[in-house]
Amino acid sequence: MSLPATDSPPPPILIVDDEAVVLAALKETLEREKYHVVTSSSPLKALELLRTQQFAVILSDQRMPEMQGLDFLIESRKLNPRASRILITAVLSLPTIVDAINRGEIFRFVAKPWLREELTATVRNAFSRYQLIEENERLSGETRRLNEQLSLANAALAAQVQDLELQRTALDAANRQLQTSYEHSLDLCSRILNTFDPHLAGQTKAMVEIARRMAESSGFTDSQRHALRASAWLCDLGLIGVHRDVLRHFRNHPETLTESERLAISHHPVYSQTLASHVDPSPEVGETIRCHHERFDGTGYPDGLAGDMIPWTARCLAVAVWFVESGLPKEQAIELILAESGRALDPEAVRLFLKVTHLLHLPRQVREVLLDELSPGMVLANGLYSPHGLLLVGEGQTLSSNTISKIRNHNLISPISQRLLVYS
Repeated sequence: MSLPATDSPPPPILIVDDEAVVLAALKETLEREKYHVVTSSSPLKALELLRTQQFAVILSDQRMPEMQGLDFLIESRKLNPRASRILITAVLSLPTIVDAINRGEIFRFVAKPWLREELTATVRNAFSRYQLIEENERLSGETRRLNEQLSLANAALAAQVQDLELQRTALDAANRQLQTSYEHSLDLCSRILNTFDPHLAGQTKAMVEIARRMAESSGFTDSQRHALRASAWLCDLGLIGVHRDVLRHFRNHPETLTESERLAISHHPVYSQTLASHVDPSPEVGETIRCHHERFDGTGYPDGLAGDMIPWTARCLAVAVWFVESGLPKEQAIELILAESGRALDPEAVRLFLKVTHLLHLPRQVREVLLDELSPGMVLANGLYSPHGLLLVGEGQTLSSNTISKIRNHNLISPISQRLLVYS
């Protein structure tokens, strides 16, 4: 077993024997093995050495005039407990062995006269034992140090977790307060609209309900859901800057408006975007509000955007606006929306509107789907035609992957304005 190298040299070996010849022979033998050896002919003087110096191995003769070797080793254990102790004796009796084991924890016995190989092997093993004990002690100390550091780190981590939990609680409370404040702001805008024009406020509530239903369907990200709902509340704020009489004429006799009055009406999405930014600074909300009067064919206002250039949320909101602001009975309003599908309104947004609002009564076992929801195996409950009247897919045809791909490709070139009905 190899032990880690250290910068300081290992402790020496202590040899205690009252016979000078034996002491010299032992010293010479062990120094040939490259050990650092300290000798003493007096066990009492050796004990004084042990009080000031550490030794890796202690060898002691048993019969000495000042003190028996076993008694010396027992005392040396008190002063240098990790040293390996070897008793050298010419008379190896059973009582001596038992006493040594019970009292002195003797590592080995060496009988006189000793064999050189046996002596050096015994000392080598004793030295290795000392190194193992020292290394174990070092590792134990390192383990205790690391455990203390770990305990401190765990305590610090627990404190951080507690702080984070407190911060999370405070953040949740702040978020709830912000949400409450946001809802209060929307309610305030609704009250302002109601004070300015109760009819306008009633339209806003209807648009908000339709937008909520559309946003709850699949196909929206969280930010898009928020943008659609918030925009329905705030899209008409800009009309507050238009005179009430102009609004009445716009609803009842739009042909009587002057050019400046038409310009004021057509710019209200921009004004609404500006006012709404003080309530909700989200860019998606602002873009949805600005674009909710754009037309799918590019002839809307204020920027003349067309098709996919108009944000998806604005295309959806536009359908709700058309339905609510038409002022027509439900059936006529739906006919108007279907007539404008592919022109003023995005056909896919129209299909979503009809699907989520359930405003049309569908025949039994027939359901409405979106273009993205078409899947192989579906059976069309109505024929699909191009804007020029060309039959694309006949009623009752089972859709395949190729057929669906052709329908979607055709929609990219020339939008399909019809409802998509399939047998369930």
